[in-house]
Amino acid sequence: MIEYMIDNMKTTKLKKLFYSDFILVLLIIISGNNITQACYAQSKNEDYTSKVPRFIFDTILHNQELQLKNNPLILRFATSREKLKNDKYRPIYHFVNPEGKLNDPNGLCYWKGNWHLFYQAYPPEDPRQHWGHAISTDLVHWRDLPYAIYPNPEYQCFSGTTFVEKDRVIAMYHGTRAGNMVAISNDPLLLNWEKVTGKAVIPLNGPTDAPLPYTVFDPSIWKKDETYYSLSAGRSAKGPGGKWIRANHLFRSKDLAKWEYLHEFVKDDRFTLIGDDGACPYFWPIGDQHILAFFSHMSGGQYLLGEYDKQNDKFVATSHGKFNFGAAIPSGVHAPSAAPDGKDGVIIIFNMNPGKPTVGWNQIMTLPRKLTVIGKDTLGIEPAGNIESLRYNHKHLDSMELPANEEIIFKSINGNTMEIIAQIDVKDAPMIELNILRSPNKEEYTGISFFKERGFHQGRPYEVPRPANWKYKHQSMISLETSHSSILPDVLSRPPEIAPVLLNSEETLKLRIFIDKSVVEVFVNGKQCVAARVYPERNDSVGVSIRSQGKSSKLISLDAWQMKNIYEK
Repeated sequence: MIEYMIDNMKTTKLKKLFYSDFILVLLIIISGNNITQACYAQSKNEDYTSKVPRFIFDTILHNQELQLKNNPLILRFATSREKLKNDKYRPIYHFVNPEGKLNDPNGLCYWKGNWHLFYQAYPPEDPRQHWGHAISTDLVHWRDLPYAIYPNPEYQCFSGTTFVEKDRVIAMYHGTRAGNMVAISNDPLLLNWEKVTGKAVIPLNGPTDAPLPYTVFDPSIWKKDETYYSLSAGRSAKGPGGKWIRANHLFRSKDLAKWEYLHEFVKDDRFTLIGDDGACPYFWPIGDQHILAFFSHMSGGQYLLGEYDKQNDKFVATSHGKFNFGAAIPSGVHAPSAAPDGKDGVIIIFNMNPGKPTVGWNQIMTLPRKLTVIGKDTLGIEPAGNIESLRYNHKHLDSMELPANEEIIFKSINGNTMEIIAQIDVKDAPMIELNILRSPNKEEYTGISFFKERGFHQGRPYEVPRPANWKYKHQSMISLETSHSSILPDVLSRPPEIAPVLLNSEETLKLRIFIDKSVVEVFVNGKQCVAARVYPERNDSVGVSIRSQGKSSKLISLDAWQMKNIYEK
């Protein structure tokens, strides 16, 4: 991601600005004191007003819609989408921003009948991060709206979250060279935003030169009783031997303007790695527990499940899982943005990094995912929204035996914008391999492999006596292998995404696969998901095949659909 952003900057000046601010971000993340932060704090005389046209909209929905019809930004976005639509690798049913570069999703929320997706956008006339904006009624079909939050007094609008109240939406985000900001909107389409106090409410530098006990970076916001709470992302040097570990610092406020620092929020985190940080945090109830989703710049997206100790304002972590199963760069899942679904679940979406240079655009969003608690330590994960509305040209395959070590090519199933649902009785086969985006002679293919009970087990018990009905339960593993997906020399290869999934003894394997030009997402039994970017060069890399390794197995059924373009009316 970073390489492409730098390479595509046309002037040395812009490259220097990017490098300086990227270094600033890293310094803020790894610094536990205010010396580094203060060095980069905004001076009082600097004006960071955006060069992007900004508009004030009416507060009545009908009038807003009339204003949007001929809005210059909306017209510009439509022209840009038309120009980019024939790009070979640009997805047709995943969200891609209308112009320029893309980075983290931000502030996902539901307000007055619409899902609102904000994201870090880089407008062409002022390529500093602004909050881009799109809305959807079904989490599938997205409509572009004008840029929502513009920089100034901050230099760039970085990541953050939203909190929806009855009469308004509160956005809290990180403003570079300033600190953590709060902005408020209450109009029907969240077009007009006003920044609380007009400056950072949690500034980078403290009132004195004394080191700060916290870092100021990506915030999350919620409310308990009549008090607002916020996390500030970072890490602290409290690991073994003074090494850096993930930290999310807790603040509270009565009025959104004045914030009091409390303490580090998470208790009993023995799950995350030395070197992790807690960027892009999102904290919310899920089922009978709470979830803290976040992004580590070292090891990617992940989450902690646990109990919210409201009396002591602590989050007691009891389990952990990941959204990344390899490096985020290149071609991997990146940062999360999330919102409650209103039914004890959470909707979450991620940006995905590129693995190949593209002209005029770079990153994409995953499909929105619905997270639920399906066991004490198990998170359910399914596609969210009305994705079925995009299906057409259905093909069905009935049950068939899969002989050992024989690749079967499905001649009637092919495409590069598809959904596939396959149900397989693995039996005793140690591995099932499904190849997609396969060229006829296999010069290019993307491999999806399931390894039955080849992962870790739950660990050896030391109780005496050992429980009478105890036995090892091994996880199975799902692998998404993209190293053979393209023959192009400028595609950056990566190791496979390999994720654990625990299936019950009576469960058959159920794969739900989404293919969209340059992205593949694989959902497994509603319990796991792996995803990566891919860039096949050959026009005939559209085939699908299956193979049962070592022993025979059975394909119970396979259904496939072509998928409609969400941007075509």
